[in-house]
Amino acid sequence: MGEMGQLQRREQMGAEREARADLAAAFRLAVRMGLHEGVCNHFTLRLPGSDERFLLNRFGLHWSELSASNLLVLDAQGRLLEGEGEFEKTAFHIHSRIHLACAQARCVLHTHMPYATALALLEGGRLEMAGQNALRFYGDVAYYDEYHGLVLDPEEGDRIARALGEKRCLFLASHGVIVVGPSVAEAFDLLYYLERACQAQVLAMSTGKALRKVAEQVARDTQQLLLEDNPKYAGAHFAALKRILDREEPGYAR
Repeated sequence: MGEMGQLQRREQMGAEREARADLAAAFRLAVRMGLHEGVCNHFTLRLPGSDERFLLNRFGLHWSELSASNLLVLDAQGRLLEGEGEFEKTAFHIHSRIHLACAQARCVLHTHMPYATALALLEGGRLEMAGQNALRFYGDVAYYDEYHGLVLDPEEGDRIARALGEKRCLFLASHGVIVVGPSVAEAFDLLYYLERACQAQVLAMSTGKALRKVAEQVARDTQQLLLEDNPKYAGAHFAALKRILDREEPGYAR
């Protein structure tokens, strides 16, 4: 291998280490924020330079145990390329199909986080454009209103991917939510604010009073402003959260 090839290889390895550390950080942060559930749910990230290889959490580990080194690498056919242990079939069938079908989905986060899932349990449950946190999702949320049980085949994964389409958020009826993004930072920022928006809505609905909806033009304009600055703010948010982990849980990056 020539000098240029060695340099490219070192850069590739560095990018993969960073990708692993970022995804491991997302798992640890989800625990701190109460976005996880048992040893279930799953986060994935396409490896740099690849459309068909992605990182996935190993089955049986609590998210507080996940680290950069114990993440698995799978391909789109479900072959385990790196790492040891099992992976959930539902995780593979959901995430692999979204990664293949949706260009915006470099990072795919699936949770049963409580407030967002509460809306997914309601007949006709929708995220309403009533609060400022909700406005960042204006026109960017899809709904899969049929529940077919556990996702145990690629066909159901394809239906979920089609329901998501080009949007960044998907509510799965009677199940949970999925968010996607071009980076771990942007996807995690989206997940965080989705749960905050849903929490505010559920609390407001619990009063029994009507929600005060934001005018459509105002909602559209606000969403555009938030979208323009999203990479900057999401990056700053995630970097700040990682600094907390660096001080208190540095093992995530090992």
